[in-house]
Amino acid sequence: MARTMLHRSLAEGALLGWLLRQAPSVRRVPVGVMTPEEAAIELARVQARKAMEAAHEAELVMAVAAGRPDTDDPPPGHPGARRRGAGSPVPGTSEFLPDELALVLNCSRVYAGGVLGDAFQLVERMPAVLAECAAGRLDWFRARVFADVLATASDDVVAVVVPAVLPEAAGLSSGKLRNRLVAAAVAADEEFAERRRIEAERRAAVRLHPTGDGMSALTSELPSAVAAAMWSTIDQAAQLAATAGDDRPIGVLRAEAHPALVLRPWDTSGPAVTGHLTVTAPLSALRRPGRAAAAAQPWAGQAPDAADRVRAAAGAATPSLDGSPITTEHLRELLAQLGALGVQAPPGGSLAVALADDDGALLATATAAELARLAARGCPTHGRDSDCGCPVLGPPAEADGYAHSATQERFLRLRDRTCRHPGCGQPAGRTDADHVVPYDCGGRTSCQNLCCLCRSHHRLKTFARGWRFAMTTDGTLTVTTPSGITRTTRPPGFRDQRALPPPRPTPVDESPPPF
Repeated sequence: MARTMLHRSLAEGALLGWLLRQAPSVRRVPVGVMTPEEAAIELARVQARKAMEAAHEAELVMAVAAGRPDTDDPPPGHPGARRRGAGSPVPGTSEFLPDELALVLNCSRVYAGGVLGDAFQLVERMPAVLAECAAGRLDWFRARVFADVLATASDDVVAVVVPAVLPEAAGLSSGKLRNRLVAAAVAADEEFAERRRIEAERRAAVRLHPTGDGMSALTSELPSAVAAAMWSTIDQAAQLAATAGDDRPIGVLRAEAHPALVLRPWDTSGPAVTGHLTVTAPLSALRRPGRAAAAAQPWAGQAPDAADRVRAAAGAATPSLDGSPITTEHLRELLAQLGALGVQAPPGGSLAVALADDDGALLATATAAELARLAARGCPTHGRDSDCGCPVLGPPAEADGYAHSATQERFLRLRDRTCRHPGCGQPAGRTDADHVVPYDCGGRTSCQNLCCLCRSHHRLKTFARGWRFAMTTDGTLTVTTPSGITRTTRPPGFRDQRALPPPRPTPVDESPPPF
């Protein structure tokens, strides 16, 4: 009865206004007692609250930015001064500000830079747009269109365009709003469109990110004419294959033509280019199906249930060494398994074997030849045929000086696989082996004090004020921002690590290492 009276006493428009005026602390009406009309009105209120919260977030972001001036950065001429790569999108703030915000928001540096850029444009340059969001009258998505289109416009153009377009912005689709803003900006400044084109060309890039199921997307952002020419070439190659009788889908043929045109395996006239690829797989995944493989499964001779399969899959994540020292007998068993599987290095490539404990922690790395030598030599203390159980292989030895050894670098790259800074996915092959505790401060050149950091985050750790890095002996890295936010990363082989979606690499910083 109470619900019926409420529904009758408040018209839809009045109910919407009443809901919008309620303080956030008011208890929400359970969704289950709402009519469809009331639910729709509540959805409108939620959208308004989202816009209000986004405007509040932008002001908070700029409050953090205000306390990070660029006077804290290495000045021009200093060995650590930034030479390439993106700085902060907020003028006058530290180049490391996006990295701090990335840890606060638990996102990538690229995403954090976008948040900073939008906040700066709307808070500092377009307060009227921000005010509409704060009042719940304009959603944040359309507000970001203002920020994107007018970011390169002068303050005079912004002062003319925003009042002209803002009153109708909430009623326009994002595409129409973008076109209306561009047209108004060009009318106010004839060179505006050309500046946007030049700025867009500076953002040209090729990006790679995994899409799942063993697939990845390679995207190129290029001038339209160049992209059209590339597409035409790829499509023609695919159409020729189809004409020749290949009946696979045209999309598959295009996907096959693209790498062939880029890699050009038939062209040997140019300098050789070596690709680096690390494949990580447990021995059980390489074992051929058969009696031996079946005998190794916990459900051999009986029907497995789902729990058995999950436990077996978890147990197969790494070659099991029970966390014990790697003995001569372990090595001989491993060599026998590798020989039975026929695992060999590819032509022109190399093969390294990583040995991990039951939790996935890396214990040692070695080539097949090194394993064979150690197995043949046996225990240096008790003799070749002794079953003493003494360890004969482990992590690389600590280096005497500052420079790390080649075996340490191999171990680190297999252990870390990417830059270890939270949220960064730069491949380990493009990182520096950095001392977590600086060498000049007593830090050892050992794998317990070295981790992979891309050049951008290596510079951050070395030169940014207020950041703290600490690493435990198992490779767990803890990073604390100047504002006290702490994030932790662990080597990706750890079985109990809860994996997030693969992060995208931080834009490459090609400046010299900060030594």
